[in-house]
Amino acid sequence: MLEAASRLLKQGCKLSIEEVAEEARVSRATAYRYFPNVEMLLVEAPLEGAMPDATDIFRGASDDPVERVNRVDAALHEMMAANEQALRMMLAQSLQRGVNHEAGIEYPIRQNRRTALIEEALAPAREQFQPNALESLTNALAVMIGTESMVAFKDVLQLNESRAEDIRRWAIRALIDAAREGP
Repeated sequence: MLEAASRLLKQGCKLSIEEVAEEARVSRATAYRYFPNVEMLLVEAPLEGAMPDATDIFRGASDDPVERVNRVDAALHEMMAANEQALRMMLAQSLQRGVNHEAGIEYPIRQNRRTALIEEALAPAREQFQPNALESLTNALAVMIGTESMVAFKDVLQLNESRAEDIRRWAIRALIDAAREGP
């Protein structure tokens, strides 16, 4: 659905759940199950098209997991800088989902776009890690790279971009080194 919505947005269409359902070739009921209103869809859809492409990220990259994860971090950081307002709205809706879930109000589950990029970054070096360590590393990197860490660096720690990048790079290397050592 998000790909369909992203295509329609790129064509300049004003979105409705019904039009997106038709474009995605799913029933209206299915569409409404995932996105109860068009506003929720409008938060996610532009981000679908803004995600960096793995082929572009890893073009010319070595097999070094630190270099490859740093490339993911840089690409996601660039995408986040260009889409900060939409990402903050998505995060706010995600937080609201947790609050309202108990009240029976459904919010769509956030898309996990970053993990696939992290897994692809680590793929050439998989043999360097035990399976449990690789899974823990992937999850830890997903926390370090993304909207939540952007908000923590900017709003909570009030760090400038350069210092935040230095810390992310340090953490990426430290996490990969720790995962190489084992569980």
